[in-house]
Order: sequence, then structure tokens, then C-alpha cells
Amino acid sequence: MDITIRRSFVIIEERHEEAGRRADHPLRRAAAVAIVENPFAGRYVTDLKPMIAGSAQLGVSMARMVLTAFGQHEVQSYGKGGIVGMAGEQEHANALLTTAFANPIRDAMGGGDAWISSFTKKAGPGTPIDIPMNHKDDVYVRSHYDGMTLTIPDAPMPDEIAVIFCIASGGRLNARVGGLTHEDVVARKSGKRS
Repeated sequence: MDITIRRSFVIIEERHEEAGRRADHPLRRAAAVAIVENPFAGRYVTDLKPMIAGSAQLGVSMARMVLTAFGQHEVQSYGKGGIVGMAGEQEHANALLTTAFANPIRDAMGGGDAWISSFTKKAGPGTPIDIPMNHKDDVYVRSHYDGMTLTIPDAPMPDEIAVIFCIASGGRLNARVGGLTHEDVVARKSGKRS
């Protein structure tokens, strides 16, 4: 099944300070958004496998969008989500966000060993959504428990799904609750002891 993209765009945010403290390195977040046609809007379909299979090409397209906008920054965390228009089912967004969709994005950014935080909901245009994010290689890196809040003023329409994939260049600014660090994960992956 081909997934028809009606519109797509990227949102970029850079945070330079938090609580009046200037960051040594700005935190860059980017969200790729694809507003797609929901082929199952208005009806119940038992087998969602064709939609799952079609999501792989959507992942390729969204990886290209978000990584082009992200530039040369290192991707340290990621998250995904979707909003289904009122004529669809929440399950339709989940069908577009499985490993079939996510693996092309992981491949494009050079890997990602951790599961990808995800959130979906059924709602109308202008409904905010919080996309949870975590470290791309280890979910136990507490500093990277973060997210992006997005509002799409004119989507999704009843027969649409807003599919969202977010990445970030680091954890929260001023993170200081302890635990495993990004540097620990990098050292472990390279075979070094920290």
C-alpha cells in the first residue's frame, strides 16, 4: 500500500538557556511532520498489515526531511507519535509507527539501539500533542527523557493522520538527576570503560 502524503514540514527549535543559565551547547530539536491520507477512514478494517508495510517508505521520506533540517548536529534522542483524524481509529496511527516505519529512520541516522518512545491519539485539527523522547541507544539515560509539544492548526482533517518523528541533539538543558550519561553509552559502545 502506498501512503499518500498530503503535506509535510519540519519544525526546528534551538534552546540556548534554561533558568537563566546559558548552555555551553544549544539543544536542537527537530520534528518532521507528514499529514497523510487515511485509507481506512470511516470504516473498520481487520488487517492493517498493508498500512504497516507502506509505512516503510514514509519512514524513508521523513528521515530525509528531519535529517536535512537537523544539519550536522549529532542525533542523541528520538521519539514518534501521531494524531488520527476523527473518521479514523487510534490504531491507524500505531500501524504507521511500527518498526517498519522506524528502521529506515534509524538506518539514515546511523543506528539507534533503544526502543522509540511513542504516543498517539484521536483528535481534530489544532489539538496539541506531546511527543516523548528518550536516548537513541539506551532508555536509561535519564537526562534525555524529554519531548516536543506540537500543534498543527489545520490538521488532521477527519480522513487524515498526522505522523510525527522528533530528534534532539542532547538531553534537557541543566539535567542533573544523575544516572547513566550519554558519554557512558558512547564509551560502552566503543568498548571503552568510563
